[in-house]
Amino acid sequence: MNSGPADSPWEEILAESVTGAGMIAELFGLDADELKSVTERYPMRINPYYLGLIRRKHDPIYRQCIPDIREIRLDDGLDDPLAEEAFSPVPGLTHRYPDRVLFLVSASCAMYCRFCNRKRKVGRPSMVNDATIEAGLAYIRRHEEIRDVLLSGGDPLLLSDERLGEILSALRAISHVEIIRIGSRVPCTLPHRITQRLTDLLKQFHPLYLNTHFNHPDELTPEAGAACVRLADAGIPLGCQTVLLRGVNDDPGTMRELMQKLLMVRVRPYYLFQADLARGTAHFWTPLEKGIEIIRELQGHTSGLCLPHFAIDLPGGGGKIPFLPQYVESRGSNSLEVKNFRGQTFRYPLSPF
Repeated sequence: MNSGPADSPWEEILAESVTGAGMIAELFGLDADELKSVTERYPMRINPYYLGLIRRKHDPIYRQCIPDIREIRLDDGLDDPLAEEAFSPVPGLTHRYPDRVLFLVSASCAMYCRFCNRKRKVGRPSMVNDATIEAGLAYIRRHEEIRDVLLSGGDPLLLSDERLGEILSALRAISHVEIIRIGSRVPCTLPHRITQRLTDLLKQFHPLYLNTHFNHPDELTPEAGAACVRLADAGIPLGCQTVLLRGVNDDPGTMRELMQKLLMVRVRPYYLFQADLARGTAHFWTPLEKGIEIIRELQGHTSGLCLPHFAIDLPGGGGKIPFLPQYVESRGSNSLEVKNFRGQTFRYPLSPF
């Protein structure tokens, strides 16, 4: 399959997105009624660029964007796995950590990921509107302990340049807001959105950071790489928050290739997340040991720059905690017995000085 035209304006590509079950059912030989039953509960949007990355049915790109009947047949999980609503003093803003907030400014994405932890909300216009954005800005102004604001959604970069500029300007006018972060999958799912005009806008609001989201090496196309480099050239530090997904990237070789390719386009692997326990996503879940195994296979076998933090975002709003492979074999009175990435055992003094 071919991707959308590289020189088309991003709005045109987005406008040609597939949102109905019929075309996808015909394209891949699926049951249209089953697909429709899924999309009625969890909306679908696949833009032509991302659809064109699918090489074959059930490949890693297909699994991320094509609805699956298991989304409604498997009832495991939670509607709000991270208890965002419980920590929302105003609609669309989550204040879980002392000095920072998550601020939803968009209800739309360039592609609706089937594993999204906000499946209950994304794609519905009621999720975010001008009133919720103004309420969020007012809350941030009132709370001087907030020094770090993460813009999310939906995808903030699907806002127009003008609207995004208004929100960023309003945040920069708040004296206690030191850091602005943007969470966006657009560099992966619709890289055409990363225009020179957009990067010229963003670099007016430093210190500004962007965490993007790639899950498989096949997503790192020349277009996606160029989008990341353009952002990096604007002085925006880039990180990647990858989600561990069964049938997509749950093996060390795929993950190593992804992390190495990210560094080539100046994106630092940041988090490897255990998939959140969101309802409708159980067919993506992996055993906790799988993520630990992957980190163990990365450690020492590739650059430390390629090593993300393997983390769980705890259900119930407990926040993120890191998980690491166990390298300490035993502890003596004066030393630790440790194992390296080759499985060799060494002793290290507890008090080397």
